[in-house]
Amino acid sequence: MSWRYVFSFFSYQQTSLTHFLFLRCLGLIYCFGFLVFVNQWEGLLGSNGLSPAYLFLESVKESISFWDLPSIFWLYISDSFLFWSGCFGLVLSVLVVCGLTNAIAMFILWALYMSIIHIGQQFYGFGWETLLLETGFLAIFLCPVFDWKPFSPKIPRPTLIFILILWLLFRNMFGAGLIKIRGDAVWSDFTALIYHFETQPIPNPLSWFFHHLPIPILKFGVLFNHFAELIVPFFLFGPRLCRHLAALIIIVFQFTLILSGNLSWLNWLTIVQCIPAFDDSRFFLLQKLSLFKIISSLKRTKLQLISQLSLCVLIAGLSIFPIHNMLNPHQKMNASFNSLHLVNTYGAFGSVGKTRYQLVFYGTTDTTITDTTIWIPYQFKGQPSLINDRPPFFSPYHYRLDWHLWFAAMSDYRYHPWLVHLVYKLLHNDPIISNLIKHNPFSSSPPTFIKVDRYDYQFTDSLSNGWWSSTFLNNYLPPLSKDNPSLLRFVEQLQ
Repeated sequence: MSWRYVFSFFSYQQTSLTHFLFLRCLGLIYCFGFLVFVNQWEGLLGSNGLSPAYLFLESVKESISFWDLPSIFWLYISDSFLFWSGCFGLVLSVLVVCGLTNAIAMFILWALYMSIIHIGQQFYGFGWETLLLETGFLAIFLCPVFDWKPFSPKIPRPTLIFILILWLLFRNMFGAGLIKIRGDAVWSDFTALIYHFETQPIPNPLSWFFHHLPIPILKFGVLFNHFAELIVPFFLFGPRLCRHLAALIIIVFQFTLILSGNLSWLNWLTIVQCIPAFDDSRFFLLQKLSLFKIISSLKRTKLQLISQLSLCVLIAGLSIFPIHNMLNPHQKMNASFNSLHLVNTYGAFGSVGKTRYQLVFYGTTDTTITDTTIWIPYQFKGQPSLINDRPPFFSPYHYRLDWHLWFAAMSDYRYHPWLVHLVYKLLHNDPIISNLIKHNPFSSSPPTFIKVDRYDYQFTDSLSNGWWSSTFLNNYLPPLSKDNPSLLRFVEQLQ
């Protein structure tokens, strides 16, 4: 296959609208990323948060350097700097959505979000973080260096970069398919979806209905999952019609995932990555708007050609490690192979739990714990606490604390020191935590004790009985008071 044939897959004279739409949609994903940070940084990473970022940097500065963990916060870090950095990223993201973008703006967004990820510790350890970084890095080469005009004649031809984005989409989908067939027998015997909608991190209201679909339909859903992730991605590099059909199938697949649960912006970003598979003819409704008729043919200067070719060589070299990982029987699910997260492997739900372990935080104002002590539950924004509460629908937004409560429920609290720190702050009614939870039943006066119990939560058979039924499993964290010696020693170790 000649390079001329490969490039003919993309009619660059007819990709100006596709180019424009891809950058606007990517800017929207950046908006959600920075909005989540602005809303949650203080309780998670602030100097008084659950995992202070400045303490993290102090703890690792002797063993690693800036080049191991690139972040502007090595140079300076404070609560105000964290806040205004997030606000700056949010404003810049909005400008990108509005069409005012160039390579400098896209580079700043990429570098700033990478800086946040590298101090985010466990709260920023998700695969969609590096997926956004890798997509954002490629987008830099789709923009003119200085021009801020939304329809600039200096915009480079996107052919080469679009191919790289499709290579990213391929790794995103194919890696997810491989990790499933290697990771858990429920994907091989087609029973994964019998459990997944109930046991996923944060179900939404439609998850209940998906869970109660007939078993043959759920098994067909697993088959469609394998088809969409293991077979369809290869057609992204086929002729025009094959490419369009493959992208449409992936988009339909991603929309079913969006409808069935809250998976942050993972599925939305995957849909954005499908846009380069199309040309302007597929966006005929937008073409009728006079706004888009002023888009000129995209050109490419010699400098832009050199930079894009250099990027292709770089991506080709860095792809050796992800390819090796995907071919390895012991494949890592979400793995980066360089500190800039330029070329990664991806995957999700390599294993599916058959039981939904649910943590419920309880508080009491009783001074002495007895058999008659009344325990009142705290309510979180994503995780179910009250069995009658309707699950939320907030994707592509992301409640980071709630996701980690789901992880914590599957292991011992000793592996999650932030959880013990959360209990300490709830015992003191620390206002910094109020934005991370849905309802504090002790807002007027702090509780005297807090405990954490673990339950088995299951969807009810009928909504007339509520959304959930629960079975007590064990006491996850024993009752603690604010003057408990073990708790105080733990908090001192965090200072």
